[in-house]
Amino acid sequence: MDIIQSIVAIRKEQDGQKPKVTVPRDSLDEIIWHDGNPTNITNEQILDKQIELKADFVAKQYQRDRTVQPERGGYPSIGDQMDMQYHDQVDGTTTFKDAIKAIKDAHPKGGN
Repeated sequence: MDIIQSIVAIRKEQDGQKPKVTVPRDSLDEIIWHDGNPTNITNEQILDKQIELKADFVAKQYQRDRTVQPERGGYPSIGDQMDMQYHDQVDGTTTFKDAIKAIKDAHPKGGN
């Protein structure tokens, strides 16, 4: 996660505002506060927020793996899911439930 993302997240938590800041070369030493850093965000806060955002990103990998990309083991399109549900009701099958369970089993929360 870059410095800008961390600053935006911190500022959103503090006062809900979007910061006016530039970070050349993603460097803590080159941050330019166009609004004077009104909430006094420190470098330590930025580094801590980067760690938090990275951990959250890693923890949610399963969500990205489950996205609608059937060719990569993800959920089928909504249209295909609806078609499965229709045929399950008409035919008395469990194709939809089986397909979704297989994807959830292949990409569990918390990773493999």
